[in-house]
Amino acid sequence: MLLGSHLRRLREARGITREAAGYSIRASESKISRMELGRVSFKTRDVEDLLTLYGVNDEAERNALLSLAREANVAGWWHSYSDVLPNWFPTYVGLEGAASLIRAYEVQFVHGLLQTPAYARAVVERGMKGASPADIERRVALRMERQKYLHSTGGPEFHVVLDEAALRRPYGDREVMRGQLQHLIEISERPNVRLQIMPFGFGGHSGESGAFTILSFPESDLSDVIFLEQLTSALYLDKAEDVTQYEKAMKELQQDSPGPDESRDLLRGLLQLS
Repeated sequence: MLLGSHLRRLREARGITREAAGYSIRASESKISRMELGRVSFKTRDVEDLLTLYGVNDEAERNALLSLAREANVAGWWHSYSDVLPNWFPTYVGLEGAASLIRAYEVQFVHGLLQTPAYARAVVERGMKGASPADIERRVALRMERQKYLHSTGGPEFHVVLDEAALRRPYGDREVMRGQLQHLIEISERPNVRLQIMPFGFGGHSGESGAFTILSFPESDLSDVIFLEQLTSALYLDKAEDVTQYEKAMKELQQDSPGPDESRDLLRGLLQLS
């Protein structure tokens, strides 16, 4: 995405159309569009030809962008889990691992970055009926691996609003749910985690369309990306008008939900009842 954004700026600065850029590398206009959005891999030769077309002759600048192209093609750690990953999910894992701020609303279950192994196993077993125990454990391992980024030095800010429904809907037995609630109380104390609960008592709210995630990146020239998971696929939205609507919904959810301290009290109350 970062390289694609650089290439787009260079092309626009020279007043070159996507069609003309595509012609220069024996590709279509849509290929250039996908490259600029970071949706395809980069061939070094194509990047070299585009840089020449865009008048980038400075050796240091060319080398920096070509190095970025090589980095963009390196497989991420999650590729070792490709046997159990839906074909649309690696894109999300890559974006999640590059984000500096993750904002999310969940209603069906606890967000994957906050799940305990036992709770994650119960969720996966429910969603992958008939799967082998080995495949289930691989999915759980992937989820735990994703969480390492959240706990790492320099990890992202994570602001999440969980609907009370996600906390009252049981996955696994009583001990699994108690363990999950206790984990939420503990992890909500982390300085980079802001956890809020949207209580039933509030009534209707701006999260009526369902769960969503907003990913923001440290590079100022990268737009936020909205992730919407579906049953057999996912949507990635980055148009300004879409991002604005979801950011407004998230802001309202955060304003309407009890703050982190009150939300922890709500979690403690649910733990006592479980």
